Parts: sequence; structure tokens; C-alpha cells
Amino acid sequence: MVKYFENQSLFPFKWEQVVHGFWQRYPNPESKHVLSEDVLHREVKDKKLHSIRMFTKTNKLPKWGERFIHSNVVRIVEESIVDPAKKTLVTYTRNIGYTSVMGVTEKVIYKVNEENPSTTVAERSVWIESNVFGMSKAIKAFGLQRFKVNSAKAVKGFNYVLNSMYGTNVANPTAGGLMHQKEKFKDALKQTNYKPGSYYVH
Repeated sequence: MVKYFENQSLFPFKWEQVVHGFWQRYPNPESKHVLSEDVLHREVKDKKLHSIRMFTKTNKLPKWGERFIHSNVVRIVEESIVDPAKKTLVTYTRNIGYTSVMGVTEKVIYKVNEENPSTTVAERSVWIESNVFGMSKAIKAFGLQRFKVNSAKAVKGFNYVLNSMYGTNVANPTAGGLMHQKEKFKDALKQTNYKPGSYYVH
């Protein structure tokens, strides 16, 4: 079974501002673990911007993780599509390396908040897998907890960048945090068109 989790966050900025800031969200005070960022591919296809980037990050390993992983450096591939007509930014990120220990695939949809068009909603889903015999359940639980912590930091860091670029949105002083979240077990990868291991969003 795949460990599945989803949450939603609100950014008190217009969708266009969020998309502009998305490409500049590193560095920020919450991203000291991000070591490098590289663009692997970028093209406009069907009036949509398709991008592939790779990030090199560090993660503190738990004691049990040292049995399986000998480096705290991990590479993350991010695939994204910006659709200016629908006003959506869809991203998929996944780790490449140590996937037999734990594989994490995240999907985020940034879109205009229907209740307040001057703000942007980010709908986030994550799938966590592990093939370590006898420990997969515990590893997935650990991965979920770490994702929750990192997700909150990512939202905080992104808001820091947006505030630096556009100033604080005083009309929405409480926005910018997690709105709600759900957790469940399911083979949720079947519900998306994403194919782990491919380098393009389909």
C-alpha cells in the first residue's frame, strides 16, 4: 500500500504573482537545506510552459536510516506545467536515488482561489512508498511526518519570498498557512496520469 496524504494552503497573493515568485522561491530562510538548482529542460508547448528542474538537497538522517543510506544528500526532480489560460501551475516532484528505501512523489496545483480571486490556493498531494521488508510501514510513517514538517516550512519560505517581492498583503493577514489536511491509505498513484520514473508530466 502507498501512504497518501493531502493538504491545502492559501497564499495571500494573486495567481500571477505566485507563479512569478515560484521560480524565485530559493533561497529563503527556510531553505538552507537546498544546495543547488538546475534547469534541465524548458519549452512552450500548446501555449503552456513545461519545465524540468533538479534540486540537490540535504536531509538529516535518522539513526535507522544510516543502515540503508550512506549520504544525506538527495536529488529531487521537479516537473511543472504553467497554463496561463486556465490559470493553473501544476508541479510534480520526486526523489531520484534511494527510492527502494523510500520514494516520495508530490503533486501541487496552484490555482486562483474561487472564494477570493486575489489569493491563490495550493492543493498538495503526496504518495510515499517503501520496499524495505519488515520496515516499510515505519519508514512510510516517518516519511509522512517529515513531509508535514517540510511542507509547512516550504509554505513559510515561499510566503517570505512573495512578501519580499510584493509586500505583505494586509487585506489577508491570516492567509498563508495550511487550510486543511487529510491522510489515508490507498493506491493513489492510479488516480493520476503521472508515471514515476518519467521525466515529463503527461
